[in-house]
Amino acid sequence: MPWYVILLLAVAAERVAELVVARRNAAWTLARAGVEHGRGHYPVMVALHTGLLVCCLLEPLLADRPFLPALGWPALALALLAQALRWWCIATLGPYWNTRVIVVPGARLVGAGPYRFLRHPNYVAVVVEVAALPLVHSAWLTATVFTAANAMLLTVRLRCENTALAQAAPA
Repeated sequence: MPWYVILLLAVAAERVAELVVARRNAAWTLARAGVEHGRGHYPVMVALHTGLLVCCLLEPLLADRPFLPALGWPALALALLAQALRWWCIATLGPYWNTRVIVVPGARLVGAGPYRFLRHPNYVAVVVEVAALPLVHSAWLTATVFTAANAMLLTVRLRCENTALAQAAPA
């Protein structure tokens, strides 16, 4: 369990780093007439991701979930791959990446990096991480509940983001 706690603290620190990058990028895009969309779902997203980390810690402790190597090691590999994909997305989008939906009218869509293969690769990383991170320490209930909640949130988020991008993209 101590190594899992360290992993969760590392993911929490990564989230803080994301927020620092997002705040800087928000200032950059807003200074270029960027328009924010979907403010209403953002607090739900923050609560979901915070709750995920808390429940990842609590379920193994309260339900006495063991570390199962056959499940834990592959789940850890997936969680780490999700982080790598997330940061590839962040690096590819540069100042356009954000945790919020902010688009600069007239800016071209990015078609490099992982965006050559998928329209929303960052959300692939999120889906994998939400499912895998709890399973590193057999927190199957957390994985199930937060995967379902994340699916509902992503339905709203993707609709919002696709609409915003379509409205802002040059003809």
